[in-house]
Amino acid sequence: MSALSIPVLALENLSIAYRDGNSKKRVVHDVSLTVNRGEVVALVGESGSGKTTTAQAIIGLLAENGERETGRIIINGVDITQWSQKRLDGLRGKHVSLIPQDPGSSLNPVQTIGEQVGEILQLHGRLSRKERNAQVLALLTRVGLNHPERRARQYPHELSGGMKQRVLIAIAVALQPELIIADEPTSALDVTVQKRILDLVDQLRVATGTAVLFVTHDLSVAAARSDRIVVFRQGEIVEQGDTKTFIQSPKHPYTRKLFEDSRTSFLPATPAISNISNQGASRGVPAIEITGLSKVFSIGKGSAPLRAVDNVSFSVARASTHALVGESGSGKTTLARMLLGFQKPDAGTILVEGVDVSALRGESLRQFRRKIQLVYQNPFTSLDPSQTVFQLIEEPLLNFDRLPKAERQRQVEAVTERVALPLSVLQRKPRALSGGQRQRVAIARALILSPAVLVLDEATSALDVTVQAQILSLLFQLQQELGLTYLFITHDLDTVRKLAHTVSVLHAGRQVDYGGTTEVFHHPTSDYTRELIRAIPEAPALHAA
Repeated sequence: MSALSIPVLALENLSIAYRDGNSKKRVVHDVSLTVNRGEVVALVGESGSGKTTTAQAIIGLLAENGERETGRIIINGVDITQWSQKRLDGLRGKHVSLIPQDPGSSLNPVQTIGEQVGEILQLHGRLSRKERNAQVLALLTRVGLNHPERRARQYPHELSGGMKQRVLIAIAVALQPELIIADEPTSALDVTVQKRILDLVDQLRVATGTAVLFVTHDLSVAAARSDRIVVFRQGEIVEQGDTKTFIQSPKHPYTRKLFEDSRTSFLPATPAISNISNQGASRGVPAIEITGLSKVFSIGKGSAPLRAVDNVSFSVARASTHALVGESGSGKTTLARMLLGFQKPDAGTILVEGVDVSALRGESLRQFRRKIQLVYQNPFTSLDPSQTVFQLIEEPLLNFDRLPKAERQRQVEAVTERVALPLSVLQRKPRALSGGQRQRVAIARALILSPAVLVLDEATSALDVTVQAQILSLLFQLQQELGLTYLFITHDLDTVRKLAHTVSVLHAGRQVDYGGTTEVFHHPTSDYTRELIRAIPEAPALHAA
């Protein structure tokens, strides 16, 4: 057998378990698959299905309580199953690279970006400092980071989530490895950057024969970018096959449900949405009114100031949803932080329910935060792991109201049921919940103070399609029942199309499109918006079996 015909990766009957005290729970069951040279194999399935555990096991990065029970891991025909961590260190980066899912916890907070990208080149290469620095800048440019010299000098906390993800991708592709394991590599990226990154990986695959194991919950991306699809459910492979054939005729009922969830709108007919928007507009004072908003940051000696938000204006009717769309670094998060009162604008006004946010100080600002609450992108890192779910949801009440214990319990239980969680979860801790359950807890925690406005910061981007559909349906239902106003920060234009009544498109701090969602999607006024819309991955058609 020639070297070219040997799979880059082969898993043979791999089973993995996690220890919990004296007991063990098997989470991956007898998984067998191959990835050939130059091939892209997509692993798809819902959160908790075993995709990430399988990917981590391949590269020897299982959690401390994880262990391989049976099976073999073979790279380029060599069985690495029993290799020590020291031997695996020589394999990682040079032969096999991992693009991890969570950029927030994957970069060293005390090293600059340039040092971290340069480290992989230093460990496995013999470049001079000058050559290494030049290659670092070339890599940062290649993954689409603007101002690469500046980014190389910055620390991870100074970059957005999408920017950090691009840094991790630069590290992964630096040495042109034979296998890239990409674990949700584009879930934090807007569609144009997602396309650029996937194009980059594809160029590397074509030029060098790099194989890609692509772990994703985005079936549109899997369908567009893979040669073969492998579907995981509860730690088992339920179906796998050639992508084109697979899409035309998925056999397993679970696979068909995944495809249906990726295509089906969870919302009722469009007129109902329009009615909400019109009702909100008829109530006079908008829920949010932003006029001429600007924010400038000084970024160091010798560098021009960064105009993060530049003369942005829009209004949001009560009980409607306004989407804020744009790539990482476009100003979305800075604008949201000003809206929430965490930062002061340099120019312009922000009115929430008629109140000038920038004029608030001290206790008045604290009380204002009852009106507007934030739901973060990653529910796992935004929830205190030492608290129970009951304590997490109760905490805002303790901060604002001196209610009797029995009344606090009643309110916590009521909001828990409102977000469709069983009361049994209240005594659990976040680690014992699924991703979708944790996001419901984050929403309940935001709702406990009966706010008028929710700021949803990429609130569904980390969720698989089935859970995402459930959370979006919940948000729509809550808006109908409670008259909530949403500012929905996202890079997912397909979600915008389903949920938002109006939309602002930001690019380099400026608002380049604004209006009703249908109008903006069908008649965009800027080249940037047209590029975003063209880059939306098309959901795969589901044919009859």
